[in-house]
Amino acid sequence: MRRSRFALFIGCLLVASVAPLLAQRPGAYLGDLTWPEAEARFKRSAIVIVPFGAGAKEHGPHLPLATDRIVLDYLLATAVDSFDVLVAPPILHGWFSAFREFPGTSIDDPEIFQKYVLEVAQSLVNHGAQRVLFLNTGIARATGLPLGVVARELHSKSHVPTLLVSWDDLETPKTDSLKQQRAGGHADEIETSIILVLQPALVHMDRAVTDYHGEGAARAPGYRPGDFSRDPNNPDYSTTGVFGDPRLATAEKGRRALAIMTEQWMKALRAFAVAPLMKAK
Repeated sequence: MRRSRFALFIGCLLVASVAPLLAQRPGAYLGDLTWPEAEARFKRSAIVIVPFGAGAKEHGPHLPLATDRIVLDYLLATAVDSFDVLVAPPILHGWFSAFREFPGTSIDDPEIFQKYVLEVAQSLVNHGAQRVLFLNTGIARATGLPLGVVARELHSKSHVPTLLVSWDDLETPKTDSLKQQRAGGHADEIETSIILVLQPALVHMDRAVTDYHGEGAARAPGYRPGDFSRDPNNPDYSTTGVFGDPRLATAEKGRRALAIMTEQWMKALRAFAVAPLMKAK
């Protein structure tokens, strides 16, 4: 009996200590609200965020499939802690064609993915979203391609301000200065460094390998799509699913890369929060 009373007492103390912190957060997650609270938030929040990050996508033999989602969760938490935003439930299945030969939550048809995201975003506008921000922890010239069409379509049809922010939008030349690898872009030095900060227990540095697969593709002007194929006859054949040198990753690089991402993310939110709205008729 004494133990149960003590446990109850400790539980009450924890709730009492955490509750004020939760109440102080300017933003909110849509799924945490009741419907009357959600209705009020739609009218009040400057930005509604539609998050997209792969729930399961290969990131080499050393990083978890949920790497994109882990970074997504971090960016959403910083937004909720800093701004009056409303965060919709994340979309974890998506179109990432370069990785479809590896296990993961991939949708092969980009039109299906595009239409699904558009329907989700339109439903939020129908309930009062004033500005819609699509957060994509893929890159602009991959998962960002169909999401860019969604952002433009939603804006054209609903006349609400829209913004698409992808992973590479949050990097700067300062990010490049952290790199020691000669090339990279996937499950590489920087991405591995970031997960060493956010979820170190899920990183297997003893399995990290260097792979400069497709190194020359990005050096010429233009957009040249590439894949991580498991077919030995394919020029894009990859045995690792890595592009870069994750063995050079460190938590310190991860902290610095995250600081840059966070600064850019905050800058994007501040600017978009004051994007002009359509005048009432």
